[in-house]
Amino acid sequence: MTRRKLSAEEEALWAALIRSVRPLRPQAAPAIVPDASQAVDHRPPSRPRPLPPPAPSLPSRPAPAAILDGTWERRIRGGNISPDMSIDLHGHSLSAAHARLNQALASAVMNQARVLLVVTGKPPKTAEKSGSSRRGAIRGEIGHWLETSPQAHRIASVRIAHPRHGGDGALYVILRRAK
Repeated sequence: MTRRKLSAEEEALWAALIRSVRPLRPQAAPAIVPDASQAVDHRPPSRPRPLPPPAPSLPSRPAPAAILDGTWERRIRGGNISPDMSIDLHGHSLSAAHARLNQALASAVMNQARVLLVVTGKPPKTAEKSGSSRRGAIRGEIGHWLETSPQAHRIASVRIAHPRHGGDGALYVILRRAK
C-alpha cells in the first residue's frame, strides 16, 4: 500500500499540531555529538511554511429559548397548539431522516410556518418496561441535526409534543418570525 503525499495545507496543519503537543513527562533529549568523520551541513535550517489564515468566525446564532413567553407555554402545555406543518421521520434511515428534516425546515421557513411537528417515533416498549432511558436513533440525533441545520438561526424553541400530537414520540419545532 502506497502512502499519498500531504498537500501544502495538510503539511502546515500537521506542523501546527506537532508544535502544540507537549509531552506528559518531559524527557531530556539525548545529546547528539556529530562524528568528525561525517560531513556537517552548514545550510541554514529551512523555515516552516506560514500557517493558513484562520477561518472566519461564523456569526453567533441565537440559541433556542428554554422558556417561551406565557402564551406559548400555556398553549403547549394545554395542547392548544396546532402545527402549521408536520413531518414523520420514524421508519427512515438516519441519513434519509436527516435529509427529510432539513427539507421540512427549509419548506417551513419558506412558507413562514411558526410550528413544525416532527414525529420521531416513541422509544421501544422494552425500554419503557425495563425502566431504561433508551431512545431511538433518530430521537438521539435530532438535537444535533437541529443545531447544525442551515435553518438553526430560525429555531426559537424545541419542545416535546402534547400527547394529542404524539407525546414523547414527537417534537414541536417553534420557528422565529421572519424579520
